[in-house]
Amino acid sequence: MLTIRLLGELEVRQDGAPVLLPPSRKTRALLAYLAATGRPERRERLCELLWDVPDDPRGALRWSLSKLRSVLDREGAPVVTADRNQVGVRLEPGQVDLFAVRAALRDGVDGAATQILESLAAMFAGPFLADLDLPQSPELQSWIAATREEARRLHADILYILDDRLAADPERALPYARQLVRLDPWAESAWARLIERLNALGRHQEAEAQYTAAGKALADIGGPTRRLERARQPAAAPPAPPKPAPPTAMRQDIRFCRTADGVRIAYALAGEGPPLVKSANWMNHLEYDWESPIFAHFLRGLAEDRQLLRYDARGNGLSDWDVGEVGQEAWYADFEAVIEASGFDRFPILGLSQGAASAITYAVRHPERVTHLVLHGAFAAGRRDPAGIAERKAMSTLIRGGWAQENPAFRQLFASLFIPGATHDLADAFNELQRRTTSAECAARYFEAAGQLDVLELLPKVSVPTLVLHSRGDSMVPIEAGRLLAAAIPGARFVALPGQNHMLLEDEPATPRFFEELRRFLDS
Repeated sequence: MLTIRLLGELEVRQDGAPVLLPPSRKTRALLAYLAATGRPERRERLCELLWDVPDDPRGALRWSLSKLRSVLDREGAPVVTADRNQVGVRLEPGQVDLFAVRAALRDGVDGAATQILESLAAMFAGPFLADLDLPQSPELQSWIAATREEARRLHADILYILDDRLAADPERALPYARQLVRLDPWAESAWARLIERLNALGRHQEAEAQYTAAGKALADIGGPTRRLERARQPAAAPPAPPKPAPPTAMRQDIRFCRTADGVRIAYALAGEGPPLVKSANWMNHLEYDWESPIFAHFLRGLAEDRQLLRYDARGNGLSDWDVGEVGQEAWYADFEAVIEASGFDRFPILGLSQGAASAITYAVRHPERVTHLVLHGAFAAGRRDPAGIAERKAMSTLIRGGWAQENPAFRQLFASLFIPGATHDLADAFNELQRRTTSAECAARYFEAAGQLDVLELLPKVSVPTLVLHSRGDSMVPIEAGRLLAAAIPGARFVALPGQNHMLLEDEPATPRFFEELRRFLDS
């Protein structure tokens, strides 16, 4: 059986024995390109990629094909296929390592068994086509660089999940933690994992040496933070199960500003470090959110190593409730007014759920000020089909009639949509928070306006690094909405989180994964 390795130095094997490839770099690049794309390509396209016009590109292509046929084809089993218009290679996905990895992770890294992930990790012998750069062919070199980055991300995702799953067995997890540091030496979380695994094995001197190495590697981006300091401290004994932190408020500075149409907007700063801006989403309250077991842990996580800027959009929280306009442009005006009042220059934005619309709009209109864009549980447009419109009208009527009643039966309906995995006490806390955050009329107008959001045409215009995260079983905003965002935003990375909650609760596995991905992305 013929196999081709692209993850590392290009290598071809026939029945396990290495095949000696032609020495021509362009001939080997031709094979790699056809194997990696997995589809026939027009002769003209291949000539444009690999050869200059004065060099008789068609003749060069024919020569390279003859060389590849001589080493790949077997009697009765041709690998190289060609006609007057197209050229390809006849290979199954399992014969090319990159395709094998992609196929195994078709449903995401989270859903793959640990043994499968370990076998996939072993396929990465190095960067994609580590020995094959062709700077004299800039378009092909650009493709190599892009595919190399895709492969690196896949490799990193596999290693992070393996390290998570094997943390209780540090001896088994250690090789993956080492690979993470080699793969991403500027990611503090990778160094922290390596140091934690070494300390867990009692190898404290080596852990201290790695801490020193991490300090040198991270010096250009601010040096180690508390995350690395915590990893540095070896545990004297197996830790007791952590007690849930009480949902007490972090010290925050609440301020007010006004939008161009005169609406007073409340915003707050909490934590220390580089900035992180969170756009407003469904029903926020700058004060009560810190008291709620629904949001307090999430806000603490966001503000742990950063200065978190958040605000209450018009119609809820500490901002004006009695307002004329509510909707996409009005919410964006709130966001822009808060940014200007904060004095922040460059910053990442986190957009949750409907807050993604303002985040995306700002990133398109002011790309020079946005360093990273992170979207979670987000959607680009509300439902416009007849069933969606009818459902929205029915829900608005129910909101107006049931929101403020002492009996929380109606608000429980919202809890079952936003956090179906919540306990009874958490659902009650969510219900009470909604009642205190806004009026029935404001909530109904908010719900109607959220269903009319539409930033689809802006997605291809996003030019900042983007991370899209979405819970697999999200019943409020289906995961397909997140996949659409990631597919339409150039270069966006998509991460599927386990679970069914639209809002991430403190004790669910998706929450630490969210913060791991967030910090790794913002540190990149």
